[in-house]
Amino acid sequence: MAIDIRVLTPKNGLTAHLNGLARLRLQVFRDWPYLYEGSDAEEKEYLSAFAESPGAVCVAAFDNDRMIGASTGLPLRDEHDEFKQPFIDAGHDISKIFYCAESVLLPAYRKQGIYRHFFDGREHHARSFDAYTEIVFCGVIRDEDHPLRPKDASPLDPVWRHFGYAPYLGLTASYHWRDVGEEKETLKDLQFWGKAL
Repeated sequence: MAIDIRVLTPKNGLTAHLNGLARLRLQVFRDWPYLYEGSDAEEKEYLSAFAESPGAVCVAAFDNDRMIGASTGLPLRDEHDEFKQPFIDAGHDISKIFYCAESVLLPAYRKQGIYRHFFDGREHHARSFDAYTEIVFCGVIRDEDHPLRPKDASPLDPVWRHFGYAPYLGLTASYHWRDVGEEKETLKDLQFWGKAL
């Protein structure tokens, strides 16, 4: 199959693909480990900061005209407070940090090298500003004995380390969402990872 990788920014059609990104997030993040039971309204609110940031990027993978994967990023200063405040509290200059928000890819398209395009594309975009010294992201922390953990679940830590990232020990965020099967939102802890640019 021929996959088309496109680097979308606010200047070249990013906002036109926000609905596709929202649908993809709702589908992929419903699975382990995020177990995200989201809605269109929640996605619109969450993506609003992304849509309004002039430094935003979406490295998107298309099969014909169907978005089958996407990886986003934006300057950390433009993110929601839940993600930037931990860095401020730890004494980091958030004006020098680029934040990678998510990477979502439909299962049928995994293990084909698309993930590398996601990481390379976001890092190239961040470097193009000549303003950032760090690039970071975070991943949800789940208990080893979580009842919905699949038996074959494996952490992405080795993949992230392969791309040069390491956990920022002691630096976490807390964000709320509703898990699959739950009636109310609960706070989840997320571990930050990063590297120098």
